[in-house]
Amino acid sequence: MTILERHWLRRTALAMTLAACAIHAQAATTIVIVNSNEAGVGFNDPTPTAPVGGNPGRTLGEQRLIAFQHAADIWGATITSAVPIRIAASFEALPCDADSAVLGAAGATEIFTDFPNAPRANTWYPGALASKLAGTDVATPGQAHIRARFNGRLGLSPDCLPGTPFYLGIDNQHGEQIDLVAVLLHEMAHGLGFQNFTDEATGELFDGRPSIWDYFLVDSRSGKTWVEMSNEERRLSAISGSFLAWNGARVTSAAPQALLPAPNLNVGGPAAGGAAGNYDAGDASFGPPLGADAVSGELMPVVDQADGRGLACDPLDAQNALAVRGNVALVDRGTCAFTVKARHVQDAGARALVVADNAPGPAQPLGGADPAITIPALRISYDAGVALKEVLQRRARNRSGVLASLGVDPQRLSGTDAARRMRMYSPTELAPGSSVSHYATEARPNQLMEPAVNPDLTHAVTPPRDLTYPLLQDIGWE
Repeated sequence: MTILERHWLRRTALAMTLAACAIHAQAATTIVIVNSNEAGVGFNDPTPTAPVGGNPGRTLGEQRLIAFQHAADIWGATITSAVPIRIAASFEALPCDADSAVLGAAGATEIFTDFPNAPRANTWYPGALASKLAGTDVATPGQAHIRARFNGRLGLSPDCLPGTPFYLGIDNQHGEQIDLVAVLLHEMAHGLGFQNFTDEATGELFDGRPSIWDYFLVDSRSGKTWVEMSNEERRLSAISGSFLAWNGARVTSAAPQALLPAPNLNVGGPAAGGAAGNYDAGDASFGPPLGADAVSGELMPVVDQADGRGLACDPLDAQNALAVRGNVALVDRGTCAFTVKARHVQDAGARALVVADNAPGPAQPLGGADPAITIPALRISYDAGVALKEVLQRRARNRSGVLASLGVDPQRLSGTDAARRMRMYSPTELAPGSSVSHYATEARPNQLMEPAVNPDLTHAVTPPRDLTYPLLQDIGWE
């Protein structure tokens, strides 16, 4: 099951009338929830429900509203503003099908430049932040600062991830369900300013001016920030794979508290030749976690396809089983789940699994769940796989002389570049609504502001667990 998320971005004022029902989050910063649903739907859905996970609501609509206020309370206790923040919110039909869904979409309704006390001239700021910095509400009268929409059909319809509705409890005990509070916290952060207003598809600045976000986006290859780039340079940076990073002091300073050491594949041995060295790798959500005590063995490829690839989607034949027994198995991505590949090489006696990607791009994590898997696994990039397979072609029948160690690099943090700057989501194929305005997916533990919801998320938005608030501090929230 793939669960997708994207934020909603609007660069001009919304043409809408705010509903009369408003709920004020009781916190240091007042957050006003403006119920934008019509009678009988969304927040007003009268479907009876039993209280769950600290949420005492007795109808579906009431529980949704209580969960929303709980998330607003968390943000209200975290940020500081003398200006109440208005969020126009609704549950409605968002894109989904039987296997995937947009959970929520949110963003600033208006952006402003050169307002009173603006830290940077000629620079776009989202409305809630601009009002905080100005010390007075700069929004259009009657306008919400943030517009937020959430999927009201999720799990309740056969064509929208059937059987997987939002968990409406506020205790973070969601198990395998999709935690609504985590989704709400994520989308509210977009509205507070965790989003870019420059067109990542073309690199064009909105109305010829940079957003505050652009001052902190840096390309690790050139060292240029987005405000220093041409349109074409920004466009290419947005699809750089792993080279777009956040150059904000607050995030970089907090990262060592929040992130684990980066997973690492070390390759050596008498036959490694020019392929020897450390490789970026993505760890697995299944099997034992990687640690300082690396798991090592000779790297042996699985070859079960006519073109020389090894998919390990079926139990290994005798020759491949003999090759990987007691060693580290190298297989190719594709055709079947990562957990299936892991089970098959584990059943054949492998000590660990390395999956080589089947398309260019940075090393990504391995998803999936199977409690029966007891060996560690890593995923390496396509280019790394090509380099290693070229060396392995010269191996003896059941020996390669190439040693592989799966562990962590204590000098690097997961999800960061070589300068320990947090990587931003910049896949080689642009993902509209997700690219640039999210953290990269390699961080461990998973961060709230990654482009997809993850089951290990808590309701934290601050260090030591999460790096959302430090980024908002970088752009002006104090």
